[in-house]
Amino acid sequence: MLISGQARSSATDDIDFRRDVAPILQTRCLNCHNERDRRGGLSLQSGSSVRAGGESGAILTPGDVDSSYLLDLILPEDGSAEMPKGEAPLIASEISILQKWIKSGATWPDEVVLEPPILWSLEPIQRPDVPENGGVADHFSIQNPIDAFVAARHAEAELTPAGQADRRTLIRRLYFDLTGLPPTPDKVDSFVQNTKPSAYEQLVDEILSSPHFGEQWGRHWLDLARYADSEGYLGDSERPHAWVYREWVINAINQDLPFDQFTIEQLAGDLLSAPTLEQKIATGFHRNTLRNTEAGVDLELYRTKEIVDRVNTTGMVWLGLTLGCAECHDHKNDPISQKEFYQVYAFFNNADDVGVMATRPWQTAAHDEAMQLWQPQWDELLLELKPFETEGLSAEQKADLAKQLEKVSSSTDINRFEKFYRAKVSEWKELKVRLDAQLKQKPVAPSTKARAFAERRKDRRETFVHVRGVYNRPGEKVTLGTPAVLPPLQARGIVPDRFDLARWLFDEQNPLTARVAVNRIWQQLFGQGLVATPNDFGTQGAMPTHPALLDWLATEYRRMGWSRKAMIRLIVMSSTYRLSSASNSVPEQQLAGNQLLWRQNSYRVGAESVRDLHLAASGLLDRTIGRKGIRPPLPAFVTEVGRSVKWPVSQGSERYRRGMYIFFKRTVPYPMLMTFDAPDATVSCSRRERSNTPLQALTLLNDPVFFECAQRLGGEAARQFTDSPKEGIRMVFRRCLGRPPLESELTYLTAAHNEVLQLMGSEKTKTGSENQSAALIAVARIVMNLDEFVTRD
Repeated sequence: MLISGQARSSATDDIDFRRDVAPILQTRCLNCHNERDRRGGLSLQSGSSVRAGGESGAILTPGDVDSSYLLDLILPEDGSAEMPKGEAPLIASEISILQKWIKSGATWPDEVVLEPPILWSLEPIQRPDVPENGGVADHFSIQNPIDAFVAARHAEAELTPAGQADRRTLIRRLYFDLTGLPPTPDKVDSFVQNTKPSAYEQLVDEILSSPHFGEQWGRHWLDLARYADSEGYLGDSERPHAWVYREWVINAINQDLPFDQFTIEQLAGDLLSAPTLEQKIATGFHRNTLRNTEAGVDLELYRTKEIVDRVNTTGMVWLGLTLGCAECHDHKNDPISQKEFYQVYAFFNNADDVGVMATRPWQTAAHDEAMQLWQPQWDELLLELKPFETEGLSAEQKADLAKQLEKVSSSTDINRFEKFYRAKVSEWKELKVRLDAQLKQKPVAPSTKARAFAERRKDRRETFVHVRGVYNRPGEKVTLGTPAVLPPLQARGIVPDRFDLARWLFDEQNPLTARVAVNRIWQQLFGQGLVATPNDFGTQGAMPTHPALLDWLATEYRRMGWSRKAMIRLIVMSSTYRLSSASNSVPEQQLAGNQLLWRQNSYRVGAESVRDLHLAASGLLDRTIGRKGIRPPLPAFVTEVGRSVKWPVSQGSERYRRGMYIFFKRTVPYPMLMTFDAPDATVSCSRRERSNTPLQALTLLNDPVFFECAQRLGGEAARQFTDSPKEGIRMVFRRCLGRPPLESELTYLTAAHNEVLQLMGSEKTKTGSENQSAALIAVARIVMNLDEFVTRD
């Protein structure tokens, strides 16, 4: 029986169980103390279970308030109480009701059995009405329904929203959020000077159409996909063609592949009718798991570990549930049983790892271009080869020489013809050396094998519950299925498969997928989701700060046909997104939190973007999209720590490609990325940490790539503004920060420039131009080490 929360009587001793007591127990106690979970051995669902008590014995003594253990648990001391655990204590009126109930005999009607409250995230999604616009601050215009929902929460909490960010901040925010790269100074100036009402909207559309959008949002997805270029574990052998999946992700996002199709192809692309090569490549999502390739390992043990990871990842990425907590036993917090965990496990138990030939068009084009350079040289050598056999002279030449030798009459003639013959043999040998050398330079035809899935059709494996999570202790046999707390799965055939599982995620009755998906998008545009725990929408996760907005966005995402770009466009067009991030913009709220979004958030960009910003500002960045990974220079001591770590440094402009393309070896990850909180790719990562350590400052100051960027930028400024160092300083500042320096900043940087110039002037070996270049390089290093340079405001 579900008791609705009715008005409670605390002003009289006439306590009614259904009206007064039951709502308190349901909302504050039954999440943990129910018949399924029985935390501490206690259930509060019925009178009999309450009378039975728990591991600590009886919890109440009817008629005796002082002897009832329940009251000891809920009475707060110093602002906190032992129960409800991890939550705010019961308020005084609720405690008073329970005291009066116990004092009156703790009557519990036998027919009343309480039901635990339904978890908010499992409630069906209903499209809420958009709030009225009353009470909105004058400077906070309602651009779309997002603003109406946010403004309503501002009004409830009596918060004043910050003003709108200035145009220079807005264009940098958009570029950082949507591409991970900075706008050029010319782009900034053009937007600042464009006063048309449509200027911002045009800018948004322009950036969304950039191919770099797929890189930035593809990197977010690769975190979830636990992408890496090696197997992991001690062996950690390379996955030479893992990059094919990464390239698929970038292309799919640039093409705005609808999120439902994007999902289906990754979970079950091989099960589509006549799947294309791209759809098979997409199944590489679940081939990103760690794999132990060490000799002598228990192959079945590690196969099951891979499947467990696939179940955990699927649950976290699409459902926002910690399914992995039910691997060894029933979930302690959420309504997921161990049996249900292995029912989901069964979907992946017959998916075999395969490779598919996946030579990319750009590989074929590059090979054809290389062959066009190589072939003419080879043809010339073949023309030289014609007079010869495979060795020595041709048969015709040998016969001709024999006839000539018959005519000779002196030793002098014999010697002359012998020299001729030997010269021909020498010429052949020299030609053969050239032929062999040219053959070794012949471009190798590309052969790329992508990692993919294929459903096992014969000798299909049965699935059993693993007793206590031990793979070789089979328990109850299970069939394919999904958690009972969610809508039932509809199968195409008699036996469901991964395709059915993928479709089930997007069933209109499924309350989780849409909520989780829009929350992740919001997180990337505000630094924190509407639900602060993007991987846990269960009882231990955070509650949504704007539940109505979350559900409106979820229904809107469906209406948009799951278009990622359309959803992002909707959010960034809102006034909420365009708010200033300055915490002092409303002085009286400076110390207030920002859960209700009275301002935007300010935070450091991701690890890869830290490197990308330096390369872009310096002019070194190679903007090639996709393709194989790169290996920037690394100190020898880094590569020496791992087993069989080979690190052939990329040459030419390739070494200056974006950070997302750096070859990621799990046991020896690129140090700079880890310093700035890149995930280790062992498990799916739904939210990166943002630490602030001295090591980060030292890396920005001393890492060779960052010093090289400063050299390039400062050197360019020196060449362009030989006689005007202040203009060189302005150029450096605008390239890095998208704005001209303040007069105080220019004064400081000019003083620093002159100080370096004075120090360099004492070195007799330096010319004036060299000194000027060194001084502007020092200025570039200062500016590139400013917090503003790597901060998204």
